[in-house]
Amino acid sequence: MMKLWSDSFKDGAAIPGEYAFCVIDPATHVALSNNKNPHLAWSDVPAGTKSLALIVHDPDVPSRGDDVNQEGKTVPANLPRVDFFHWVLVDLPANATQIAAASFCASVTPGGKSGPAIADSPIKGAHHGINDYTGWFAQDAQMAGDYFGYDGPCPPWNDSIAHRYVFTLYALDIANVAVDGKFTGAQVREAIAGHVLEQASLSGRYALNPDVSI
Repeated sequence: MMKLWSDSFKDGAAIPGEYAFCVIDPATHVALSNNKNPHLAWSDVPAGTKSLALIVHDPDVPSRGDDVNQEGKTVPANLPRVDFFHWVLVDLPANATQIAAASFCASVTPGGKSGPAIADSPIKGAHHGINDYTGWFAQDAQMAGDYFGYDGPCPPWNDSIAHRYVFTLYALDIANVAVDGKFTGAQVREAIAGHVLEQASLSGRYALNPDVSI
């Protein structure tokens, strides 16, 4: 069975702030962080694997933004939650075995990052999709742009729950995923349906509300 792990955090435990988009700031609630991609490694890739794909998503994002980051308000725990994609990476070669920490991302880049081709990619042939900060910052004049690649956790600072960040690696029977341009996590999920030989996941937790335990 394929295994996936990280030296940056333990499965089910807190993700350190250096791998997040934002950290707690006592004066302003949040401040930008180092935004490094975490280390990931895997083993026991099944026979017949032609490429690997990685999707990182947060399934705990509020489905409505009415109370998000509003003074004097709290995002209730019982609010329905939706997926937010933080990293979409396809066409990793089948013989790849790990991703080094900070190798794909090591800072916040206002205005986003380019893709799907990856300049100076640490893993030849890999391609990035856009993450959901693309939509989140669309109306922000200072931050708007296409956010290809990894951007880490930044849940609402007034959320009543810690968010989960699920890293899923897929072993595929195809050498290239049939996506291009500004492809999304949802599009990759659709494109790899029927081509997954095996998959492995791990998750970390993160919160910016100092009253929420992780």
